Amino acid sequence: MRTEKEMLDLIINTAKEDGRIRAVILNGSRVNPNVKRDCFQDYDIMYVVNDIQSFTSNHNWVHRFGEIMIVQMPEEMSVVQPDEDGKFPYLMQFMDGNRIDLTLVPVELIKKFVGQDSLSKLLLDKDNCMEGFPPASDKDYLIKKPTEKEFLDCCNEFWWCSTNVAKGLWREELSYAKGMLEGPVRDMFIVMLEWYIGMKTDFTVNAGKFGKHFEQYIEKDMWVQFKRTFSNAEYENIWESFFVMGDLFREVANEIANKYEYQYPQDDDDKVTNYIKYVKALPKDSTSIY
Repeated sequence: MRTEKEMLDLIINTAKEDGRIRAVILNGSRVNPNVKRDCFQDYDIMYVVNDIQSFTSNHNWVHRFGEIMIVQMPEEMSVVQPDEDGKFPYLMQFMDGNRIDLTLVPVELIKKFVGQDSLSKLLLDKDNCMEGFPPASDKDYLIKKPTEKEFLDCCNEFWWCSTNVAKGLWREELSYAKGMLEGPVRDMFIVMLEWYIGMKTDFTVNAGKFGKHFEQYIEKDMWVQFKRTFSNAEYENIWESFFVMGDLFREVANEIANKYEYQYPQDDDDKVTNYIKYVKALPKDSTSIY
């Protein structure tokens, strides 16, 4: 596996040798002083370029970065909706384990895309057109205190979508039930736990994508409960993890509500929770819910 120095030398020298590339910026975890280094860290690179079409009309030039295992170009995909905002990313996984997420940004769009991420480090500026970058930090990624409306919307989405989980489990529609539980319901669960961590840390930390750093910040018993929200494909186990998720959501949401004097929607919680329990016990041959 090529070292960080080898990779950055390759990235910077490629830019130095190509007159179309005017600046190079490193973003992401490799400039985050609060992230533990490991061998899976990507190289999130931005090339500021002239004549972007000359790059994207023939993609063979990216092979200079190494033997590619797989590449994705989101702007040319149909299954994933492209951004169509003027930039062009190449997401490249190499056979030696390294990965470069390289984004081409036209010079004329510098103000739109450059300097908008606190995790940025200027590696090359041929034209001295970049304003001085402050030291890289993860301040843009810190958990932010929710407004009362954001808090209430999160609660509403969690409990509303929970009724769909119950319906899917009663019907024994595995992929639908799991999709709702692991999609919108867990999304709101993660958001509420992030706010809880923010509250406990005065909103000075970044809990990571999908809550990947939760274990560092929540109490040990809460972490045990959090792990119990992940089940297998057995319906009874899914029901159990679903109820654990509801209990934990309620617990942290009430703490947040009490702290910031927000009104937790207890009536919604009570009604939906009772409904979910009722649906779980509803005979499979029922022709009417009530």
